[in-house]
Amino acid sequence: MARAPVRRRVDRAPAPGKQPLDQVADGRRRVVIEAVMPEVDGGRFPAKRTVGETVTVEADIFADGHDALAAILRHRHQSSPTWTETPMTPLVNDRWRAEFPVTELGSYVFTIEGWVDPFETWSRQLAKRVQAGQDIAVELEVGARMLEQAAAKANGAAADAARLTAVAKSLRGTAVPAIDGEVGRLMRRYTDRSLATVYAREVEVLVEAAKARFSTWYELFPRSVGKFPDVERLLPNIARMGFDVLYFPPIHPIGRTHRKGANNRPATSGEPGSPWAIGSEEGGHKAVSSDLGTLEDFRHLVQSAAKQGIDVALDIAFQCSPDHPYTREHPEWFKHRPDGSIQYAENPPKKYEDIYPFDFETEHWRELWQELLSIVLYWAEQGVRIFRVDNPHTKPFTFWEWLIGEVRRIHPDVVMLSEAFTRPKVMYRLAKAGFSQSYTYFAWRNTAYELYQYFTELAQPPIREFFRPNLWPNTPDILTEYLQTGGRPAFQARLILAATLGASYGIYGPAFELMENRAREQGSEEYLDSEKYQARKWNRDSPDSLRELVTIINRIRQENPALQTDRGLRFHPTENDQLLAYSKSTPDNANVILAVVNVDPHHVQRGMVNLPLEELGIERDRPYQAHELISGARYLWNGPRNFVEINPHSMPGQVFRFRRRVRSEHDFEYFL
Repeated sequence: MARAPVRRRVDRAPAPGKQPLDQVADGRRRVVIEAVMPEVDGGRFPAKRTVGETVTVEADIFADGHDALAAILRHRHQSSPTWTETPMTPLVNDRWRAEFPVTELGSYVFTIEGWVDPFETWSRQLAKRVQAGQDIAVELEVGARMLEQAAAKANGAAADAARLTAVAKSLRGTAVPAIDGEVGRLMRRYTDRSLATVYAREVEVLVEAAKARFSTWYELFPRSVGKFPDVERLLPNIARMGFDVLYFPPIHPIGRTHRKGANNRPATSGEPGSPWAIGSEEGGHKAVSSDLGTLEDFRHLVQSAAKQGIDVALDIAFQCSPDHPYTREHPEWFKHRPDGSIQYAENPPKKYEDIYPFDFETEHWRELWQELLSIVLYWAEQGVRIFRVDNPHTKPFTFWEWLIGEVRRIHPDVVMLSEAFTRPKVMYRLAKAGFSQSYTYFAWRNTAYELYQYFTELAQPPIREFFRPNLWPNTPDILTEYLQTGGRPAFQARLILAATLGASYGIYGPAFELMENRAREQGSEEYLDSEKYQARKWNRDSPDSLRELVTIINRIRQENPALQTDRGLRFHPTENDQLLAYSKSTPDNANVILAVVNVDPHHVQRGMVNLPLEELGIERDRPYQAHELISGARYLWNGPRNFVEINPHSMPGQVFRFRRRVRSEHDFEYFL
């Protein structure tokens, strides 16, 4: 026999519209503020800027009815107790905008306040009544009283109070006075904002060092050069090439147990092993390999690099060799197999027996976190301010958010690059957690359409507010098929793309300069005789080196502010799917750069480039000069459609700076 259902009382939330009136917020606050930008995940994470940039804030601000509104942007640095207020300007469709500069490292916060503006509403209605010939005597009295109320609030501002009182008196005269913009500004300053709506959140903007926005990286294995003093002797050449970040893989002692040899085979006697197998009897993450020199040698190198305008970036790899002191002193920080041995790193079918990963689910995670933080702080104390973090996607997001926050609390100028080639949402979450820059899928985006699609995604809000791409055509782990098979044109094209699509880019130095394209085996992206497992001697003076082109491209970046930001990127139709055309420009269009790259490394490609001249600040009916910056050639272009032909065997890309024709005061025309 079926049992009757048991009825239980369920306390439900009040249905919409049924909320008790005493729980309703003040219903006289009529303004709505929503769709605020930049705001990342509802304010959960900060938007990002660098020192000297401007934060442009937009929001939908509206109310019921037809009353005029006013809105202000309130902003301050975290260290300031007082707000700065900036009036917001209405755009279209109830969208409002204001901006503020960020001049200090650290966090800024902003919020928005909006209110019904009774004086502006009165002014608009008065104008309509006057135009309609209506009696306005009562309306003038209403305006006069509002002015007097505002004057009474202008305590300590006698000139403002006198101005408002004078206008109020004139409204009671025989003629209708003109209400100028200054009066409107004073009325907004002293208006009653007791019924204003304040946005529910204070939105954070993290302001970092300039190199978080614009940097040019050169990766170098010190052991292939010799010791740290030998690397110092290369600094002038690296600086002349235009690099401002010199990045080293791990410089710590390397373990001997299960050491890897050439081409990832078991090491034989005398082989140095992988720098990422950190730790030996010499020490761990806070030690320098004696094969490279001393800690004092390293400090001297950092100081010498700074004199050349170069920051030394250090690899942070939170993993250990079996010989690391941590494996003996803190076995509780690692996972153990049933036989008691520590679990080495695996990515089946690959085995990394020379590496032990930390166990971030250990009961002793707090002690582990503190120790890992101390590693970053230790190297920051040695003068390092830029860190490239190895495989951060294999550690918890909460760990990175905490660690990066703690590092920045002590060293707000630290820049951290996330080396995470993983799923997009994971890469984005790491950027939100605090990484200044991120590796990307650039290396594997080779067709014009793939590049257009990917960089359009990165340039859109909200991604552009928290994710700063750092583009690398190659790394010690990545030798793409495009570089393996495309010859010199492929390396040249990828250099031009990386350096002009991204404000930050890097190359795995000598391997890229010398166009190293030998894979370990067919279908592999691993280098034959990879520097990860052995020292390499590079012929840096080879006549085939790309050094001259690299130097030219980096000089173009340094001379053109449009290329020093990831904003202002536009793609343009070319009528040829092997040609990629895009421009970057400064907000005022004073600097406009167009790049056209042939992504086919084997054949000449031709096409018409179509440009939105008005958006680029170029007059449609006047000629303009396209100065090709790699070769120095100059072309006179007319109109939005212009022809390009690119032979990859001479140069697979062209970079143009536009110069507009202007007329001097002496009636002499020249290009600006």
